[in-house]
Amino acid sequence: MKSIARVRSLLFVPGSRPDRFAKAATSGAHAIALDLEDAVSPDDKPQARNAVATWLASDGKGIVRINAADTPWHEADIDMLAQSPGTTVMLPKADAESIARTTAALPDHAVIALVETVRGYKDLARIAANHGVQRIAFGSIDFTAESGIADIGDAMTSVRSAIVLESCFAGLAAPLDGVSTCLDDEAGIRNDALRSRQLGFGGKLCIHPRQVPAVNTAFMPTSQEVDWAQRVLAAIEASDGGATAVDGKMIDKPVVEQARTILADAAEGSR
Repeated sequence: MKSIARVRSLLFVPGSRPDRFAKAATSGAHAIALDLEDAVSPDDKPQARNAVATWLASDGKGIVRINAADTPWHEADIDMLAQSPGTTVMLPKADAESIARTTAALPDHAVIALVETVRGYKDLARIAANHGVQRIAFGSIDFTAESGIADIGDAMTSVRSAIVLESCFAGLAAPLDGVSTCLDDEAGIRNDALRSRQLGFGGKLCIHPRQVPAVNTAFMPTSQEVDWAQRVLAAIEASDGGATAVDGKMIDKPVVEQARTILADAAEGSR
């Protein structure tokens, strides 16, 4: 599994379906999220928790989405993860208070804060500043249900931009955007992911293995971007660091760093 900061596609798999864990892990997703929350019915929560604990104890890899802090299953999830130091935790319905309690209870775990409520949105700066939070993810479906803002066109752009900017200001990895609900529309999923990338997100949540290839492709540099980046670095090397231009545009330090990032992403994606 890639470093959490480098994950582009994160595939959810129900914690109550251990028969799917290994298949999900080989789906091509950069990481899987073993889900103890939305994908598991209340009656199946204990079984799912035990299945996830067994997977982790047998050296299985995965992020664990626990139940929200205001649910009756949250403490048992925390207790289980305390026995698996180093496992990354995703906290749903994250706000400043619940994030603070979770990171205090699990000091040896990186945390992904799943922001999907208006309260969480209002607490973005405090969430991002918490030392245990490594990344923020956007729960767009739940946010739409509470706020009434339709996730259509540009209606949610200001919300997404705030998540990206607070992540950047806090020095976090670029956040993960919410899921696409379509399963069979590869072009639609890729367009959703491209929009996420254009807004500054670094990856996207997936709910089915069929979504993974389109998401991975969308977050990879295009051949045109790679060509541009190679020409930028070649030009700056030829100029011995002096002023130079590519495609009629001046090249300065931020542009050179952007080119290096593109080539690093392309090299990582080819491995």
